[in-house]
Amino acid sequence: MKIMTLNCNGIRSAAKKGFFDWLKTQDVDVVCLQETKAQIGQLEDPQYFPEGFHCYYFDALKKGYSGTAIFSRKKPDRVTPGLGFALADEEGRYIQADFGNLSVASLYLPSGSSGEERQSCKFSFLHDFMKHMRALREDNRHYIICGDWNICHKEIDLKNWKSNQKNSGFLPEERRWLDTLYDEAGWVDAFRLVNKQAEQYSWWSARGQARAKNVGWRLDYHVIGPELIDTVEAAQIYTGQQFSDHAPVIMQFRMDL
Repeated sequence: MKIMTLNCNGIRSAAKKGFFDWLKTQDVDVVCLQETKAQIGQLEDPQYFPEGFHCYYFDALKKGYSGTAIFSRKKPDRVTPGLGFALADEEGRYIQADFGNLSVASLYLPSGSSGEERQSCKFSFLHDFMKHMRALREDNRHYIICGDWNICHKEIDLKNWKSNQKNSGFLPEERRWLDTLYDEAGWVDAFRLVNKQAEQYSWWSARGQARAKNVGWRLDYHVIGPELIDTVEAAQIYTGQQFSDHAPVIMQFRMDL
């Protein structure tokens, strides 16, 4: 089973840059998208519902903002949009698809880079989302939570870590939140199970030729429960084409959907 996650920074923009043409060439079972930036009524072109996939969108109330989606080769048993708290649900930040005992979710965790108000919103989201993640560990299902987590965990996960310690995405409080997620709540960063190399980035600033110089951040994760550790086979960050300021991250698991 292969699962891809991509913050598309506007699904219509990604489409113009060839994302859906490329997707036709990919043997993936589930696609998790974030920051779709569109209402379902704006996606009339059939390309937004690619052949061979069951497609589900969860839009933000605000037009042109946030939003998540899941495409799946297999029809899910159930699709659940939202987390039950306003910041997640009004901004379309989480959608989950269930397949038997496995759930795959697309997550778009808020950024705090625009200022103190949004950073405060991010901390609020983290507080409520940790409750959700702890609750998932108790329900005996298997989970793969894919998406843009908007936090780098370790120094290895971004190029200029020294100069970013006071910036959103690498704040000590955010990094401690991931420490808690992994070390206390029991979740696992699937990518690092199979790729422990430096300079493995999935997002680059538009400034200073950051992408060309690979001055990036690894913000896009597949987070799994520990019961799935032995199923993780391979990880790939696809940088051959540029559909967004993020790159697709593809994980291969030793299981069927």
